[in-house]
Amino acid sequence: MGADLNVEEFLLLKRVLLASRELQSFYANLENVRLAQLARWFEKLHDFPHLQGSLQALNDAGFIENFASEELARIRRKIHDSESQVRDVLQDLLKQKAQMLTEGIIASRNGRQVLPVKNTYRNKIAGVVHDISASGNTVYIEPREVVKLSEEIASLRADERYEMIRILQELSERVRPHAAEIANDAWIIGHLDLIRAKVRFIQERQAVVPQLSENQEIQLLHVRHPLVKNAVANDVHFGKELTAIVITGPNTGGKTIMLKTLGLTQLMAQSGLPILADKGSRVGIFEEIFADIGDEQSIEQSLSTFSSHMTNIVDILGKVNKHSLLLLDELGAGTDPQEGAALAMAILEDLRLRQVKTMATTHYPELKAYGIETAFVQNASMEFDTASLRPTYRFMQGVPGRSNAFEIAKRLGLSDVIVGDASQQVNQDNDVNRIIEQLEEQTLESRKRLDNIREVEQENLKMNRALKKLYNELNREKETELNKAREQAAEIVELALSESDQILKNLHSKSQLKPHEIIEAKAKLKKLAPEKVDLSKNKVLQKAKKKRAPKVGDDIVVLSYGQRGTLTNQLKDRRWEAQVGLIKMTLEEKEFDLVQVQQEAPVKKKQVNVVKRASGRGPQARLDLRGKRYEEAMNELDVFIDQALLNNMAQVDIIHGIGTGVIREGVTKYLQRNKHVKSFGYAPQNAGGSGATIVTFKG
Repeated sequence: MGADLNVEEFLLLKRVLLASRELQSFYANLENVRLAQLARWFEKLHDFPHLQGSLQALNDAGFIENFASEELARIRRKIHDSESQVRDVLQDLLKQKAQMLTEGIIASRNGRQVLPVKNTYRNKIAGVVHDISASGNTVYIEPREVVKLSEEIASLRADERYEMIRILQELSERVRPHAAEIANDAWIIGHLDLIRAKVRFIQERQAVVPQLSENQEIQLLHVRHPLVKNAVANDVHFGKELTAIVITGPNTGGKTIMLKTLGLTQLMAQSGLPILADKGSRVGIFEEIFADIGDEQSIEQSLSTFSSHMTNIVDILGKVNKHSLLLLDELGAGTDPQEGAALAMAILEDLRLRQVKTMATTHYPELKAYGIETAFVQNASMEFDTASLRPTYRFMQGVPGRSNAFEIAKRLGLSDVIVGDASQQVNQDNDVNRIIEQLEEQTLESRKRLDNIREVEQENLKMNRALKKLYNELNREKETELNKAREQAAEIVELALSESDQILKNLHSKSQLKPHEIIEAKAKLKKLAPEKVDLSKNKVLQKAKKKRAPKVGDDIVVLSYGQRGTLTNQLKDRRWEAQVGLIKMTLEEKEFDLVQVQQEAPVKKKQVNVVKRASGRGPQARLDLRGKRYEEAMNELDVFIDQALLNNMAQVDIIHGIGTGVIREGVTKYLQRNKHVKSFGYAPQNAGGSGATIVTFKG
């Protein structure tokens, strides 16, 4: 026995059932949409119409409606009546005792209806005192006239609560057998909601589903931080041989943001979420992702901060392996620069030897040389615009960071003499800075070219999509026009058949034409009507078409609706004019097949055994339908009647047996519709009785 559900839980249950029903309705109403992967989830949802009906007793606010039970409705009616009586009594007292009251209102204290009585008149109104105002001037009295009614209301309220608990228990019992199915539906709804959220994220944020790399290679194209508005897009290439990327340069340039962008993007991808990057991006699969990231904004860090970071790094170093991704922010910061740089290089070297993929940021210049001299380690930096004195937040992989202190100082107005003196003191680093500057220029030029290539690619993609859209629209228009032409052709033939029927009726009424002559004439006219025959996969016709090229006079079959015709004129671009019945059409060669007369086999009509016998009634025939399936029997009956009319027979016998009566009923309906039948009826008892029907034709 499980616990009973409370009101809040029932409201959640209603939401699950409603969502399940809406999803099933949505799936059922889909037209021309294939959901190969999602269909299995929609089809696993359950339908609980009886539960949904029962839960209507609980409205969306959690209130149990009166119709939930007759007892609840009765109790609430009595409560309503009693409360009305209390109000009526109090209203009368308000009028009678107005001079004794501080206000002419009915107040409420402790769930009881009371009157605000002046303290000087408290003994003039009999009843129960429920409260006194802070000033002591007003006494809130429940008059004796309503005390009994109020007690009845309180008792009814208790009955109401008990009945509501009973109703919830009853609803819980109805739900309990379906708990597993409902829980399964709730999971599916959550899963479908997650898929919908992913799709919306892709559409609204131009996100993509990245490719997965088996060798932990990371290649992010135009990756953006998912939580930063208008974030700058950057490329990150972390090849399978590369073990570390060291981002050097001054603070406030976006190094930490780059670190977080990589970490969040990798976590999103491994969680099955789309990422903010361009198509073609790849991510690796890491067993664990570790990070030591602190937003260092102050110039000085205390020893406690250094100790905190180092404690975290020591813990991480004990857990990482070659299947891990590690992100380290301002490695070695917070202590003596020389010692901090040495520690940072030693830690990076340990990680490199253990093949741990690492991205680290630092402002120590010593690590630039480490990145240049060490295999499988690459320098990187964040671009800084010296003209505007602002960081651009563009990631420059392969280019170590450099200090822009001298350029910034000069632009801010520091004298050239002071800047020159400072420059001479660090003259030994000038060559390195010039090399870095050249690398920056080359990187910027390469980036511009790459951006231009991407713009061209985007334009090509847009043009390709536009052309595909136009192509599909043209195909749809072409198909629409073809359908219209087919409909018009069918209408023309239908009109011709209708006119032929009228002509035949007139001829029949004015002349002595035989019925079989009318049937033969009508059969010839019916050949003009298009038949729903798909000959596109007919191997005989396909082989015949390949053996020779079409020429004027060839017989053809129009593939779209199986109608036969004749080629009358050759046009340009493998197009032909053809006479198809009464219609002249223009067709492409792919729209018809050639028919070689010598290869066509004669059409075999279904043979019906007609046994002629002589008697005083003249020529007769008999058809035995016993043991036949209904469709087969009706087809044979149709052919048999035609042959009887062609043989100018006056009367035929149809043996259908008694059995279930299905074939007998079908024969009766067929004969009732046939205008050539004069009369019909069951055979005499000695000739089959109700198991046979004798048909007489019109003269």
